[in-house]
Amino acid sequence: MNNILFALWFFLPAGIANATPVFAKKIKFLDKLDYPMDFKKSLNGIRIFGDHKTFRGLITGIIMAIITAGLQKIIFDNSPELRASLGFDFSSINFILYGFLSGFGALFGDAIKSFFKRRINIKPGSAWFPFDQIDYIAGGILFLIPLIRLDVTLYVITFFVWFGMHLISTYLGYLLKLKDKPI
Repeated sequence: MNNILFALWFFLPAGIANATPVFAKKIKFLDKLDYPMDFKKSLNGIRIFGDHKTFRGLITGIIMAIITAGLQKIIFDNSPELRASLGFDFSSINFILYGFLSGFGALFGDAIKSFFKRRINIKPGSAWFPFDQIDYIAGGILFLIPLIRLDVTLYVITFFVWFGMHLISTYLGYLLKLKDKPI
């Protein structure tokens, strides 16, 4: 159970970053940032990422990951029970760097997946199971490895916990009419 709690805590900034673009799209004053990260450029006649990968999503996702990491630091520093349960000293980690790497890694993984979706002619927004569920996890973990070295077992547990979290949150997003499809 402690490993599951650790996985939820460790990867929370990346998970928040991954979900943020869906909500940021609904905030009108952020429309100024609604510009594709690929600058509408193509490679061999195919868009690099597509219109769904915007600077609005990237910037807001990273900011929310940093805010989440800052809140985690405050909670961790003031909760002896949590420190004992996690079995890892998060207080020595720079929360800004941790949040940035988590958020950027998650969104970078998502963008790379979009690159490959475009190459095999899957339309933006169309499901590509299981890659739509694992892209942000792989990216987030990859970018966090230089900052936080964990036993491989914890990375695997994190992967599976957040894979399940993504399925649940996507379905909830569908029920709340934030997403067009349940997966």
